[in-house]
Order: sequence, then C-alpha cells, then structure tokens
Amino acid sequence: MKELMRIGFGYDVHQFAPNRKLWLGGIEVPYDRGLLGHSDADVVIHALCDALLGAAAMRDIGYHFPDTKGNEYEGIDSKILLRRTIELIRNAGYGLGNCDITICAQAPKLNPHIEAMQACLAEVMGVELNQVSIKATTTEHLGFVGREEGIAAYAVALIHSISI
Repeated sequence: MKELMRIGFGYDVHQFAPNRKLWLGGIEVPYDRGLLGHSDADVVIHALCDALLGAAAMRDIGYHFPDTKGNEYEGIDSKILLRRTIELIRNAGYGLGNCDITICAQAPKLNPHIEAMQACLAEVMGVELNQVSIKATTTEHLGFVGREEGIAAYAVALIHSISI
C-alpha cells in the first residue's frame, strides 16, 4: 500500500473567565483567570483535535464531542478528548507524523510552560517529543487577545497512513 500523508488545520478561541483554572496544552498554567467553555476550555488541545480530525477528513471536535449532549462532556479534561481523537484517527488507519501549534496570548507569559505542554501532549498521543512543536506569541496588544479578553490557538497536523 502506498503511504498517504495528509495535513489538517485547527483553530480555537475561548474568552477569559473568573473562578476557573487555566488549562493549556494539558497542563494547568498559574493565572488569575481561566478560560470559559463547556469542557476545561483548553484551546491548545481543541485546536490540535480539529487539526487531526481535519487531516483525516473526520469533521471537527464539536461533531465528535458536542456540548449539546447534556453533561457527558461538561468540565471534561481535554486530554481525554485528545486521546479519543488519536484513537479515532488510528482506527481510520492514520498515525501522527508531527504537529505544530501556535498559542496567541497577551498574558500570561507562556514560555516557562512550553516544554511541559509539549511533554504532556506527546505522552497523551503516544508519540515522541520531537513530533510536537508548540510556540507562543502575543498580538502586540491588538484585538481581543491583545486586550487580554481571551486566548486563541492554531494547529497543523501531518498524519500518515499506517497498517491497522
């Protein structure tokens, strides 16, 4: 069988909210606010799931894990969603080549947490550390991110066919 490679793109955004923990890339980042969402609102993992699902032409995270299913996904740890997404693409005959994620946040400063996020995501997906790239940037005080109203994340994922 000829090896097939596919690429997918994902994007997610959540607004800040008081009295919530800030989860990014599967780890808790110390900050005075968290992100608002039905799950733990981890924009990094949500963008990554969308990139993986998109690469496999399997729709998006909202299709597979809808917020309209009562309490099934309410407050869920997004690492569980990522693990299930990896299972979905593996069952479809694909494995991760690599992923590249950019987090847009004016605050908090994320550089001290990048390596922990990278290690967490690699472990959850069962891949090598060098298959997961994470970068963080600001928007130079422009837009909702620059006004510190929320955080956005972008992800691309390269998947390849595997024998199942």
